Amino acid sequence: MSLNIYLTFGGNCREAFEFYRSVFGGDFQAFQTFADGPEDMPVAEEDKDKVMHVSLPFGDSVLMGSDSSSFGPPLAVGNNFSVSIVGRSREHCDEVFAKLSAGGSVTMPLQETFWGSYYGMWTDRFGINWMVNYALPTG
Repeated sequence: MSLNIYLTFGGNCREAFEFYRSVFGGDFQAFQTFADGPEDMPVAEEDKDKVMHVSLPFGDSVLMGSDSSSFGPPLAVGNNFSVSIVGRSREHCDEVFAKLSAGGSVTMPLQETFWGSYYGMWTDRFGINWMVNYALPTG
C-alpha cells in the first residue's frame, strides 16, 4: 500500500503541474481533461478544458491533481487536497473505506470507474479528505 497527495485547483492545475514538472523533472504518467471523460459525464462547457486528472511520478511517490468542476464539490482553499491510497485489492479497498469513512461523509461510494479502477472518496470524521484506488486487472 502507498499514500500519495492529490491536489485540487480552481482552474490552474495545468499551470501548477507544468511548474511542478519543471522542479521535479520527469513526465506526466497521466494527463486528461474533462473533455476526455465519457460523453454522458455532466460537464459544463466551460469546464471541458480543465484538468480532470494528472499524475507526476517522482521518487517513490506520485503527485496527482485536478481542477474543480461544476459537478463536484466547490473548491475550498486550505481543504483542497486529499490523501490517496493505492489499494492492494478490491477487498482491501472495501476494508480501508469502511474503517476510515466511519463517522465521516462519503463523497463517492466505492465503484468501478470508466478509467478501469475500483475507486471511492470520503471525508473522515476529522475533516481529512481521502481517496482509495485499485487498478482493476485487464483482460
